[in-house]
Amino acid sequence: MTGLSRPNRVESAEDGAVRTTAKMVAVAGALALSLAACGSKDDNSGNSSGGSPSSGGESTAADNSDFKACMVSDSGGFDDKSFNQTSYKGLTDAKDKLGISIASIESNTDSDYVDNVNAMVQQNCNMIVTVGFKLGDATLAAAKKNPDIDFAIVDFGYAKAPKNLKSLSFNTAQSSYLAGYLAAGMSQSGTVGTFGGLNIPTVTIFMDGYAEGVQAYNDANGTDVKVVGWDEAKQDGLFTEDFEDKNKGQATASNLVSQGADILFPVAGPAGLGALQAAKDSGGQVNAIWVDTDGCVSAAEYCSVLLSSVEKGMDVAVEAAIEDSLNGNLDNTPYVGTLENGGTDLAPYHDFDSKIPDDLKTQIDDLKQQIIDGSVTIKSKVQPQ
Repeated sequence: MTGLSRPNRVESAEDGAVRTTAKMVAVAGALALSLAACGSKDDNSGNSSGGSPSSGGESTAADNSDFKACMVSDSGGFDDKSFNQTSYKGLTDAKDKLGISIASIESNTDSDYVDNVNAMVQQNCNMIVTVGFKLGDATLAAAKKNPDIDFAIVDFGYAKAPKNLKSLSFNTAQSSYLAGYLAAGMSQSGTVGTFGGLNIPTVTIFMDGYAEGVQAYNDANGTDVKVVGWDEAKQDGLFTEDFEDKNKGQATASNLVSQGADILFPVAGPAGLGALQAAKDSGGQVNAIWVDTDGCVSAAEYCSVLLSSVEKGMDVAVEAAIEDSLNGNLDNTPYVGTLENGGTDLAPYHDFDSKIPDDLKTQIDDLKQQIIDGSVTIKSKVQPQ
C-alpha cells in the first residue's frame, strides 16, 4: 500500500458499510504459530509472558451473534501484509469459530484514531481491539471512559491498565536475534542492513534483536559482518518516517544496498515492501527477511527473495482475547508472546531451505533453545515485560 488516502468507512456484519472511516478488505493467508486457545464475543454471518493466551472455557460458533467484537487499524490498513492484516485475521477467525458479530474500521491517518475508537463504541461493541503502538493513548482513554466494554491493544503496554484493557505484546527481539544470526550467516558481502518506519519501541525492538544476532554470529564464527541502518547503542538509524509509502521503503533499501548490504530487514509495514522490491530487482544479489507475518504467505510474490520472516502470533492472541471477553474472563494481565510460548518465531525457510547450510540451521536451532532457557540474554531495553 502506498500513501494514497482511503475513504473512511466502518464495516460490520450486520450493516455492511456504515459511513465513517476506512476500507475493510478480505485478508488472505494464515500463520502457523504454536499458541494455545483463542477467544472472542459475537458475530453475525490472555495472558502473562510465561504462557500462551488462554481462553476462559469452550465456546462454539452457535448463537453468539449478540456479542460484537470490533477492531480499529492503524494507518497502515488491514491490507498491509503485516501486523494489521494478521490482527484482522484473528478477528475473522474468532467470528468463524465463535459465531460472533464483528465490525472494523480502518484508519487513514494518525488523527483518525480517537474518532475511530469512539465510532466502535457507538457501534455497541462488546469488545474493541486496536492495532498498533500509535493507538495507545486513544485506547486507554476509551477504556477508562467505557468500563463496560472490554478492550485489547496489539503492540502496546501500560504501566497500569484499567481492568477492562489487555495488552497483547510480543518480544520480537528474541526472534529477530535469530534473524540477525541467519542474515550474517548468509551474507556474501559481509554487510547486512535494516531500517524502520518510525523510531518507536515496537519497531526498534526488531532492529535491536537483529543487530545483536549479527554480533552473536561474529562472536561464534570469528567473522566481522557489519550492520548498516541501525546503531543499538545510540538507538539511531534509518527510518522512512512512514509506514505506508512503498517508494520511500525502496529508496531507503537502495541506500542500504549502496553501502554494501546484501540482506535487508525492513521493519516498516507496507513501506517495507519497497525493500522486498529492491531485493527482487537485484537479480539475486540481495535478499531479505520480512517481519510480523510469514512473508511467503502474506506477500507471496516476494517469496523468492525471503530467507525467512520474524513472525508474531497476533491472530492467535487477538482471537484468544476475544474469546476470553465472550466468556467474561478478560483481565488486564499483559500477554507477551515469546519464543518459549510460540508467540513469536522464525518462519520456515521456504525457497531457501536447500540453500541455507545445515550447520547454520543447527546453530540457529541451538540458539533458539539457549534464548528460551536463559543461557543467552538479549540486551534490548525495549523488550516488553
